[in-house]
Amino acid sequence: MSSSTEKSFPVSWEELHRTSKALAWRLLELGPFKGIIAVTRGGLVPAAIVARELEVRLIETACISSYEYKDRGALKILKDAPEAGDGEGWLIVDDLVDTGETAKALRTMLPKAHFATAYAKPAGRPLVDTFVTEVSQDTWIYFPWDMEPQPSTPIVTLKQS
Repeated sequence: MSSSTEKSFPVSWEELHRTSKALAWRLLELGPFKGIIAVTRGGLVPAAIVARELEVRLIETACISSYEYKDRGALKILKDAPEAGDGEGWLIVDDLVDTGETAKALRTMLPKAHFATAYAKPAGRPLVDTFVTEVSQDTWIYFPWDMEPQPSTPIVTLKQS
């Protein structure tokens, strides 16, 4: 993501939990699934919530790296999900589909899996089967694990600068 991003979308733990639970509701009629493939690292928390809600006990991981904080880097597949074969009957869960590069890699690895994300941006949206919340492409989502509580500057002070 470039530094020209002006929009931000902070997500609290409670909001992420509600959105992940809403994702589980959307997936309920599509199962049962053999298991869930959590996309690390961002998909681990939504996958745990979806697994709980759908009572799925088998969780695999696909470990893919594409970001260093806000800087997009080369896509690196650190670990695929060999137990899932071609993905038939499996559910892939990630926090977000952004440009779609990670999704393309997952689709190649697991072409028959159902791919679900909590959040989707327009460039990646066509690559997922199910999502809950769409945000614009120029919005940076701050997940709870990316933030720390800190004092904020009052609006009136910002206006004076």
